[in-house]
Amino acid sequence: MSLLAVTVIGHDRPGIIADVTAGLAELGFNLEDSSMTRLRGHFAMTLLCAGDHPAEDVERALAPIGADGSLLISVWSVPPEPEPEPTGPGYLLSVHGGDRPGIVSAVTRVLAQAGGNITDLTTRLSGDLYVLLAEADLPDDVYVADLAARLAATGRELGVTVALRRQDADVL
Repeated sequence: MSLLAVTVIGHDRPGIIADVTAGLAELGFNLEDSSMTRLRGHFAMTLLCAGDHPAEDVERALAPIGADGSLLISVWSVPPEPEPEPTGPGYLLSVHGGDRPGIVSAVTRVLAQAGGNITDLTTRLSGDLYVLLAEADLPDDVYVADLAARLAATGRELGVTVALRRQDADVL
């Protein structure tokens, strides 16, 4: 069994997810992890799937889905990663304010310098309002109040509001 990453980027239209996952299922691939979003009318999806065909064969099999040039489909082999060690509670980082270059870089740098790892990130621009929402894991030894203060100070320098709070546990 090999683990493959499949990315699909292009003009959004109904049926992309159905077409790509059907192609993978026909090859016997099991979908193990996925993320999909629309970015200003553009479709973006990443899938991790396990199966018995090399990346080149899978990319060739999926090529007809993007044959009209509206989608770019890439497939590559990825090494298996060990299961992440259980961490403490997750945190939600939020940023909102006037748009300008460098917001994501500056805020995520402060988090990274504290050893924080972003596990999910979404940004949106609505007119002049910029919004960033990120989920992050923090090391157990991080003093969260100090990190939140450093993030808020960085936000003030950028003219945006930055907040860090403990994430509520997901209930499935």
